[in-house]
Amino acid sequence: MSVSRLELVRYFEENGYYLQREGRKHSIYNNGIKAIPIKRHRRFDRITANKLCKQAGLKPKF
Repeated sequence: MSVSRLELVRYFEENGYYLQREGRKHSIYNNGIKAIPIKRHRRFDRITANKLCKQAGLKPKF
């Protein structure tokens, strides 16, 4: 099962993250404490999406 990038970004934004800047291959999301790079792929596998959530200090949703 895969997760769309839009779903992942929406989950981050609902939990206080905002787009800090666009890098070359990543979008950098920040909550004032942590900065998390999210690649610009259309879809992520479930494991990668949950690892990004864990890295951000969020409960794995996918």
